[in-house]
Amino acid sequence: MVNFHTSKKLNASVSEVWKILSDLDREIEFWHGTKSIKNISKSDKVVEREVVIAFKNSICRETVTIDPMKSITTHITDGPIKGKKVVVINPEGDQASVVDVEWDIRISGFMGIFSKMVKKHILEGTNDALDRISKVVEK
Repeated sequence: MVNFHTSKKLNASVSEVWKILSDLDREIEFWHGTKSIKNISKSDKVVEREVVIAFKNSICRETVTIDPMKSITTHITDGPIKGKKVVVINPEGDQASVVDVEWDIRISGFMGIFSKMVKKHILEGTNDALDRISKVVEK
């Protein structure tokens, strides 16, 4: 089981940050562990998709639920990783936001023995993604 939380304060309003976070098709631009996305079905608040991740170009099946201007919850239901990632945005004054990211995942098969290394890798990737998002919204 891999569970961790990280966050970053961004010097941009919730609405500016939300424009980036909620554009799920841009995820590849910020989350470099995501190699490609194929949307299976899409509604206003729920997206079913297949995602190719960097780990051996593995395919994960995901259900992404959007709570507008608040959070994005990704349930990873099939693939070498299962569990969820929750991204929450909170206002910090008028022109600042805090983005919190919580991961709660299990690594399948023999890769489970490398949980600590996987955790470190995903944490670094998450912090890098938040840095890339901050550079875009703080321009």
